[in-house]
Amino acid sequence: MRFSSQLLTESEKEQVHKETLRILDEAGVRYHSKQALKLLEKNGAEVDWDENIAYIPPALVEQALKTCPKSFTLGARNPKFDYPMPSSVSRYALDGTAAFAQDFYTGEHRYGTAKDNENGLRVFQAMDMGIMTWAPVSAEDKPAHTRPLHEWYCLTKYSSKHANHELHTVEQAPYLAEILSAVMGGEDALRTSHAYSLIYCPVSPLMHDGPMMDAYFELGSLDLPIMMLPMPVPGMTGPASLFGNICIANAEALSSIIAYQVAHPGRPMIYSSATGTTDMRNGAYTAGTPEMGLMSAALVEMGRFYNLPACSAGCTADARQPGAEAVLEKIISTLPPVLVGSEILIGFGEIEGDQLLVLEQIVVDNEIAHFCERIFQGVDSSPEKVLTNDIVDIGPGGNFLSRKSTRKFARGTEVQYAKLLDRHTLDQWTQLGKPSMYSNARKKVEEILAAPLEDPLPDAVVGQLDEILARADRELE
Repeated sequence: MRFSSQLLTESEKEQVHKETLRILDEAGVRYHSKQALKLLEKNGAEVDWDENIAYIPPALVEQALKTCPKSFTLGARNPKFDYPMPSSVSRYALDGTAAFAQDFYTGEHRYGTAKDNENGLRVFQAMDMGIMTWAPVSAEDKPAHTRPLHEWYCLTKYSSKHANHELHTVEQAPYLAEILSAVMGGEDALRTSHAYSLIYCPVSPLMHDGPMMDAYFELGSLDLPIMMLPMPVPGMTGPASLFGNICIANAEALSSIIAYQVAHPGRPMIYSSATGTTDMRNGAYTAGTPEMGLMSAALVEMGRFYNLPACSAGCTADARQPGAEAVLEKIISTLPPVLVGSEILIGFGEIEGDQLLVLEQIVVDNEIAHFCERIFQGVDSSPEKVLTNDIVDIGPGGNFLSRKSTRKFARGTEVQYAKLLDRHTLDQWTQLGKPSMYSNARKKVEEILAAPLEDPLPDAVVGQLDEILARADRELE
């Protein structure tokens, strides 16, 4: 009795698809990449070169979806973290490129640095529900022209899980290829492992960044998977209904996939989304809302409709500080996509609408993920869990403490035991200093940061990466 769910009916999925085809064909999509426009025109799209808009016919949509791999393994530097997709479980990604970090030692709210990326990645490495890393902050202490490369450096050095990040220009692409090839032991190993992937965010509504898209074309020969992450917001950069916003997000995801497939047919694609909402009373962007969870769930179902690996944002929050509000928002934005089977949810570690990294929050989010997984697992009705014989043997008025099944239950997974929540008596809790979920999480972060680095890169490889970065800083300035 698995606690799964369905949001869109089959006819509603067909309707989303139909409306999406109309958007792509009649409204068109603006590509600021001349290379993309040439490829699309060559493959049957009508292109308005004055406006850089491609009108994409249904046949081209169908062609691109046919060439997308329906399954592949998302690899990792340490193969024990390899993650086959599609997956029957939900796992999580570290949220990425926040502007700010909460200093772990002083509590200061400040711009993010490379050290924040290092600490965030080390904490996430120890989280058993986390499978995909992303540079958690934009490293403002690094040069703007090579900042993504420095963030990639942190991803490769401080975590051996799958890493997913971005590039901004074509000029950065050769350096990234060098970095990732050095880490994996050559281009062939990099290509076959799929240990690293690119995250791509269309510009809502219905636009594509030219330099970023061209950079991803440049890396096509390495077969790096691409995760699409459209971000339309109802009433602002998307239409003012959840259904309309789902349709435009789907159009943005497909228009991304189409461009990358006509350039490199068969390149692995990950269908995903990161929609949000707007508080129309003050214009604030909000991510930790029921509506965000619902749109994420619907778009996961659309990814499944196209037989693609389907992921989503989730575990997101708008709270200004860690605490009950953050936990509430993260739960309501996590449960809907988990219950429809999102393979990876992106959101660990950040609050303030995904703009503030808090190290303790990574640990708290891992706890939330465990509870949500337990709900998804549902109730086990296999023969060994029926236990009617125990009920008949004990009868009215007895207890079940002496039963073998109870001893087995105490050591099993029938009940999810919290690692961060306190279950002591009131007196014990007081004597322990009144620990909370966040104080317990803080202790865990302290332990992780005090321990040796897990899965360190060989010194020779670190030296290679340092040389590549120094050269990039000098040559791209």
